[in-house]
Amino acid sequence: MKIAVVGMGIIGGSYCKAIKKYTNHYVVGINRSPLPLQKAFDCGAIDKIGTVEDLSDVDLIILGIYPAAAVEFVRANGDKIKKGAIVTDTSGIKSEICQSLVDLSHKHGFTFVGVHPMAGKEKNGFDVSEADLYKNASCIIVPCGADEKAVKTVADFNLSLGFGGIKITDPEEHDRMIAFTSQLPHVLACAYVLSPNCVNHKGFSAGSYRDVSRVANINAELWSELFLENKNPLITELDILIKNINSLTAAIKKGDKKEIMSLLEKGHKIKEGLGE
Repeated sequence: MKIAVVGMGIIGGSYCKAIKKYTNHYVVGINRSPLPLQKAFDCGAIDKIGTVEDLSDVDLIILGIYPAAAVEFVRANGDKIKKGAIVTDTSGIKSEICQSLVDLSHKHGFTFVGVHPMAGKEKNGFDVSEADLYKNASCIIVPCGADEKAVKTVADFNLSLGFGGIKITDPEEHDRMIAFTSQLPHVLACAYVLSPNCVNHKGFSAGSYRDVSRVANINAELWSELFLENKNPLITELDILIKNINSLTAAIKKGDKKEIMSLLEKGHKIKEGLGE
């Protein structure tokens, strides 16, 4: 295929590098600023430094940009996309954007298939992208009404890049589960390191500190957008977390060892039951 990757950050850059490492597809890179594109071309991650005019000649478009930017990009350039092409996003939320992109697909004659690669790092930018970022990761596909052939094309393509498996779901389940598995831990990590004790942790910390605080090294602009665009599912998860913390806090304040043990053992059994 001829593939256009829009956005040369860690996600788009890693897609480019993985495509060139593991497949024979031709890759056109598109980005607002020229420097990442030049870096991508110089290291062989893309075959061509492209523009939006190249959208008329590609089979697959991967939108490696923020959710709102992805919708705006397609809205501005949908008339340039080749009829019958497949467009995928890489966004961490789906309900907020899928309907807009489906509507645009009907208007302009392309097929939209939602994609969320479950991989990343705390840092962003082309410089930290890598060909094996997606190795053994889960790839979530949200068909959004696309036909079976298009969904299979997208699934097979992502598996060819090293993804470990495909999870197919709908926008609502995606956003509900991502609120729990991804967004809530980022809120928790940021809230944790806001403690005044954090600046003095060295010499007192080990694995527990690293595990809880790791994702606090966050891209504030991106995650603010994700939190707000997935507000209701995230608030539901936050309310559950706060309730559970309050239960433990109350038991500790009362000195109720039996209740503390009961709550801790409940958590232990859930985690143990998952085999993790």
